Order: sequence, then C-alpha cells, then structure tokens
Amino acid sequence: MITNLKDKIPQKIFRTVGNTADSMGRECYVVGGYVRDLIIGRQSKDIDFVTVGSGIELAEAVGHELGPKTHVAVYRNYGTAQIKRGDLEIEFVGARKESYRRESRNPIVEDGTLADDIARRDFTINAMAISVNDSTFGDLLDFYDGLGDIERRIIRTPLDPDITFSDDPLRMLRAIRFATQLQFDIYPETFEAICRNASRIEIITPERIKDELSKIMRSPKPSIGWDLLLKSGLLKIILPELAALRGVEIVNGRAHKDNFYHTLGVLDNVAAASDNEWLRWAALFHDIAKPVTKRYDKSLGWTFHNHNIVGAKMIPRIFKRMRMSLGAEMRYVRKLVDLHMRPIALVEEEVTDSAVRRLMNYAEEDLDDLMLLARADITSKNEEKKQRFLDNFDIVEEKFKEIRAKDAERARRNPVDGLEIMKIFGLPQSPTVGFFAANLKQAIKDCEIEDTREAALQYLIDLARKNDIPVVEYPAELPHPDN
Repeated sequence: MITNLKDKIPQKIFRTVGNTADSMGRECYVVGGYVRDLIIGRQSKDIDFVTVGSGIELAEAVGHELGPKTHVAVYRNYGTAQIKRGDLEIEFVGARKESYRRESRNPIVEDGTLADDIARRDFTINAMAISVNDSTFGDLLDFYDGLGDIERRIIRTPLDPDITFSDDPLRMLRAIRFATQLQFDIYPETFEAICRNASRIEIITPERIKDELSKIMRSPKPSIGWDLLLKSGLLKIILPELAALRGVEIVNGRAHKDNFYHTLGVLDNVAAASDNEWLRWAALFHDIAKPVTKRYDKSLGWTFHNHNIVGAKMIPRIFKRMRMSLGAEMRYVRKLVDLHMRPIALVEEEVTDSAVRRLMNYAEEDLDDLMLLARADITSKNEEKKQRFLDNFDIVEEKFKEIRAKDAERARRNPVDGLEIMKIFGLPQSPTVGFFAANLKQAIKDCEIEDTREAALQYLIDLARKNDIPVVEYPAELPHPDN
C-alpha cells in the first residue's frame, strides 16, 4: 500500500526541487531523518535529497532556480552539495551503494539505485523516502517497514545487524542515541548484535564518540542511553571509570548502594531541572572516584573518603581522553565535582553565616548550579529523610539571600576607605594602598573579622606590622600601644 504524505510537507522547497528534477528527467526523493521526524511530528531543519544520478548537478540546478544569491557549497570528494536557505540546511547526494573493509568505517562508494541507497541506511526508521517528483509527489517508499517500527517505537536495522554494526561501529552509538532521544526500544536482535560487536567501537575516533554522547546527554532522559551503554558493553570501553560504579559489594551483611544507578538518578534529576549540558556532565561524574576510594571499616561500614577531591583530579584526564573541551567547561565540571559534598555537609551541621559564606566564596557564580546538583543528589527512597535534606537546603538558600543583602549593604558603607588608609600610613596613592584595601575587603568577606570600623582599623594596623610598614597617624578609635 502506498502512503502519501503530501499534506504533511510544508516547505515550498520540496516543489522547487521536484520540479527541477523533473526538468532534468531525474527521480528525486527526500530521505532519512527528515522523513522520520515528519512522521513523528518533530521539527527538523536538515533536509537530505537523494537523486538517481549526480546530486551535485541537481543542487546546482536548484540553486539556479532559487536565484543568483543562492550559494551552493560543493563537496566533490564526497559527491554531495549543500544549500542553506533561511534556517534550513539542504543536502543533495546521488543514490549510491557502499561496501566496507573490516579495518575502517570509511566505505567504498559506488553509484546505485534508490533501493541500494535505502538499504545502506542505519535503521528502518531512517530508511524511508518521499518522492518529490510531480507525478508521485508525497508518495512514501518504505521498503523495511520503518512506518511500522515508528508505531511500535522500535530501533531496528534494515539488514543483518551484525554486518551493519561491524561495517560502521558508530551506528551502535547512534542506535542508543536514537533510543534515548525518541524513548524507543532497541529491537532484541539489534541490541544483541550491539553487544556482540561492542569491541568494534575502538576503531571510531574519540571526536565522533563524543558527539554521540553529547546528543545522549542533551536528551530529555539521558539515563536511558547510559544504561544501554552499560548493558551493551560499550561503556567499559568508552568510559571505564563510569562502568566501574556498577555493582554492590556486601561485607558482614553491610552493603553500599549501586553508585552507577544512583548516578543515573542524579543525572535525570538534573536533566529535569536544567538544559545545561555541562551541569549534566557534572552530575554524571560527581561520584566518579567512588570505586577508587571505596573502603570497608568495621565500625563505619563502607566509606568513600575524599571521593569528591579525587574525582575532581580525574576530570581533566577524562576530558582529554574523550576530546572534550579543556577550557571553561572542564573547569566548571571539575569545580562542581569537587564541591558537590559541601552543601550536604553544611546542612548536617549548624548552618552558620561563616560556613555559608565560605561555600558562596568557593562556588562563586556557579553557586545556584551547585545547589541544583546537591538537591538532585538526594535520591534516598526514605521520603522523610529526603524531605529533611531538601528543607535544610531551603534554609541554606535563605542564608545566601541574607548574606548577599548584607554584602550589598557592606559594599555601600566600606568601614575604612583608601583616603583614610593613606592618612594612617602616610602613603601617597600607590599599589600599597590597594594592597591594604584588597586585604581588608577579603578579610571581611571571609568573615575573618567583623565589618565594624574598629575591627577594620585593628586589622590594618596588624597587617602593617607584619609587612614592616610604619603607622604615621594612629587612629583615635583604637587604644595607642604606648599608653
């Protein structure tokens, strides 16, 4: 049965491409992800056209039809061409068939038919085509029941999955990524083939792997992908440190929780509250050092002392190996991994101004993200315990507001200004004055001293003595040391 989707195709570009192909005597189809998303009802800005013949020739003819300002980017080595129109990226390629050598994922490409081109697609849901020729405009060609797999919410390969994944191992990650993004199931035979071929992932570059992992991480429920990566055997190859979190050890009847599934719970909690991909990476790595810091103590049970500190030291090495950003993003993740225990430790003790201020100073502009991570980290099944921690976090965050208000007020009334520092120490305007002012500001901020004038003056006098700077005019508010 032929399904016609012409009423679902909104863009005029499809008619333009189809009419141009007709004028050249060519078959032309929109294929792949755009067709899948059109059927599912997802927005897609990438449109791939396949023609039986030269895709470059068709692209150049379409560019001519669209007008002289249309730029056609040609990639002759790949036999493809691209046109950008508004927010659409439109790619043209000739129908082709592929064959692979075992040691490489780069195919040997030859001209082929539409059937050849569809057969080389990774999954049935991506192996559908819609005709844009005028006489058959909107007709859906579905050789492998991709429409049925969308209805069944299944990821399945068109051909033998062992051949599909051995030929191009990146498709194993793509299967897991689509399952995560769409919240589809991977067909059992397809998943079994991923497990059998997991070691083939080693021929894929870290950059390509990172791109797929980032797409998993940006999905609404990223835990789906990480769980599939673990169960398939891919995770222990790609990220062995994370795979090592899996499992529960019991000694003398005392067990620790499964830190892998705890981590996935934290990750989903963060994902439900924030689209920040790097905060999600921090959630994934927050307990990364627990396997290497795990110890059993007869009196305490299982301990993971300093796992936050050790974990923070692991982050640069992991980021470098995975070809992830070593700049601000890495520093942000490392910082949150390092600090993620601080809010919990704070609420277990008395919530003092000085303790809260220290946390604020360490976290700086990332304080809100740290608190979001800390809240997400409370995954206890004991609802009373969980609520107690969350209520205490509310108290801490109220303290943040109070201290920020105090700081704003303090900034408006600096107890000792630069002019008075110059007068007390007989100094001209100079870096030394800045040295005194900066140290005083930090001492008040860190709660080393009270923010009173007397405390500030005494601090400055003591600082001067330590640095062999004489006092020229002793402040009247302080008792003179000679009296």
